Amino acid sequence: MPGTIDDLIASIEVELEAAQKRLKKCGAEVQLILDKAQQDGRSNLTTEEDERVAELFAARDQAKNDIVGIENKLATTNKLKVEEQEREDKQKQVRDTQTRKPSYDQVARVGQEERTYRKDQDPLGKGFLMDIARQYSYQDVEAASRLARHMQEERVERAEYLQRAVGTSAFSGLTVPQYLTDMYAPATAALRPFADICNGHPLPDSGMSIEISRITTASDAGLQASQNTAVTEQNMDDTQLSVPVQTAAGQQTISRQAIDRGTGIEDVAFQDLFNRVATRLDSTLLNQATTGLSAVAQANAYTDGTPTGAELYPKILGAAAGVETNLLAMGAPTHAVMHSRRWYWLSSQMSNTWPMINSVNLPVQASGTLDPNSSYASGPRGVLPNGMQVVVDNNIVTNLGAGTNEDELYVVPASECHLWEDPNAPLFIRAEQPAAASLGVLLVAYSYFAYTFGRYANGMQKVGGTGLVTPAF
Repeated sequence: MPGTIDDLIASIEVELEAAQKRLKKCGAEVQLILDKAQQDGRSNLTTEEDERVAELFAARDQAKNDIVGIENKLATTNKLKVEEQEREDKQKQVRDTQTRKPSYDQVARVGQEERTYRKDQDPLGKGFLMDIARQYSYQDVEAASRLARHMQEERVERAEYLQRAVGTSAFSGLTVPQYLTDMYAPATAALRPFADICNGHPLPDSGMSIEISRITTASDAGLQASQNTAVTEQNMDDTQLSVPVQTAAGQQTISRQAIDRGTGIEDVAFQDLFNRVATRLDSTLLNQATTGLSAVAQANAYTDGTPTGAELYPKILGAAAGVETNLLAMGAPTHAVMHSRRWYWLSSQMSNTWPMINSVNLPVQASGTLDPNSSYASGPRGVLPNGMQVVVDNNIVTNLGAGTNEDELYVVPASECHLWEDPNAPLFIRAEQPAAASLGVLLVAYSYFAYTFGRYANGMQKVGGTGLVTPAF
């Protein structure tokens, strides 16, 4: 422990100081004997003085040796302290996993002691399994001791798991040391790529709606007919835009057996619930009737039985032109939001022509660029020739059109995609009482949010039609 090492260093430093004092004292006493003989005018020391000087030199040499040994011991202890500090610092490091951190995550760590079962020494968990077999079959005392020590470590590091309509069979792979469960495969989720680029605002503390005033009748200006005549007057008027606060939520009931006998079950369940909440929120922004992006965006048709990327790109620019026409200086088209199948289809297109006007820093003979380090829900996937960033979002539906196999592509100004959320969202509830009679624990995840794309009419644009059928690669 760091405190013990500090105490040890302090005691060694005291020991070193005492040895240094002994060395100094021996030298001072020898000097005193020689000074006395000089004052007495004697050329030789007395027998007693010779013996004393010899003792002092021996003591001085011993002190020198002691100092060397103590300094080495101090250096080793200081090195150990540095290593302990580095280990502590590494344990405190947090790495970005590109996921939203659960607000319930409160994990206590074991101090500086190594775990009984460690990934670096036993990556496949053979030692753990052998100890179970030995303890069960032969009542092996050492195996039982290691298993008991492992359970004590679990109580320290994951006490909340051991204190706390899915049964244990659903989580049979999670009843072993935590590092052996790190490769569990969570369910896939579309998450919230579009929501993450919206203009975010903190949700007000109270109320179930957000009221926004929109100027729907502007003032006016004209040319004065002559001096001292009345100038143009137009009374301004506004219309109230009411944005409702909505709730995205999900629940899961887990048996007490799964929680008590498993490791990390609640983490797995809550993370999956959080993913569902995020997916539902994002899908609502895109697809909700009347107020969703698909409902409010002005349509730009792309009708073609044999679509190509070279034909689709002008339609995207036509949608961008529509954004600028309607918003002017109040917003510029910044993002093209599309399904992943549309993005990969565009990436597959080959052409011997290129845009007349390209954005800065884009290759002249390319129809856009791809970020090789990007992945789904990790941010923009690439840039189109006009500089708009591409966001891939698989919450975009793919069953539109007469053939029910079309998707849509949205061109939006991110500054006018407004999303209000609780800064602490998603939130969770853990309740044992509702399902206590059946030994169940109810887990609920939820998030309050409000959104609008309607501050300006036709500020959002979309491209759809038969040209966006299921792509052929």
